[in-house]
Amino acid sequence: MLNFGGLVLNEWLKMSKKRSFFISYAVMLFTIVGFTYLIWKLSGVQSSDVGTETSTVLDFIAMVMSVSAVGKVITIISIIFTAGIVAKEHQLGTVKFLLIRAHGRSKILASKYIAALLFVCSIIIFSLVTGFIASGIAFGFDTSAGQETWGSVAEAVLYQVVYTFIYVTLTFMFGILTRSSGATIGIGMTAVLMEGLLQMLLSSYDFSKYLLFMNTDLSLYAGDGPNGGTAFPSMVCAAYAVLFLVISFVTFKKRDIA
Repeated sequence: MLNFGGLVLNEWLKMSKKRSFFISYAVMLFTIVGFTYLIWKLSGVQSSDVGTETSTVLDFIAMVMSVSAVGKVITIISIIFTAGIVAKEHQLGTVKFLLIRAHGRSKILASKYIAALLFVCSIIIFSLVTGFIASGIAFGFDTSAGQETWGSVAEAVLYQVVYTFIYVTLTFMFGILTRSSGATIGIGMTAVLMEGLLQMLLSSYDFSKYLLFMNTDLSLYAGDGPNGGTAFPSMVCAAYAVLFLVISFVTFKKRDIA
């Protein structure tokens, strides 16, 4: 376990030395601050018309964490960052030096995957804290007002984590299959951007409920609405995640490293 923890730490240190590591957080900072300013200006216009305040800190945080809003940016950044974790090792030839060590291929690959998930968690937490501070300055830190509660914010964060984890796992798999960071980024971003179109085109077919893209956004199934809750889409997402990981590990273990 200590050896594996060292591998994960090593991967994290390698990631933190990349320029793109801090650029990712800077992009989220400017995105959230800009989004806060935009909502603040719109709220000011609406307040002058109706005499009431239209946004609160919890309302804004829930919006930031929403998969259909700023949360999409979190997923895209995570895809771009994850794409090179394995692919660039192949492109630079450094993967050979990893495999001549005493650690097995599965352990090395698992450490890379865990490091990618830790990056996702860190940027989600960073976005959450940034959103809270920015919206608190703009709208006040009163959490008792507004429609959203801490519980609904936690749900939004959970749905964002699941959504991003699924696409990061998909990107991780294609990074191993293609060994090209450019192609992997293209595939991952296309999947995210085409998701809404596929949902619209295929939603009328019965088989669509078993497709990944119909189940990644668990917020669509929240509550007791007609979509039936989050249990089934969660199982579908878990099944696909396991499939992607199996393909990733089998391919990485079987492939010859020239």
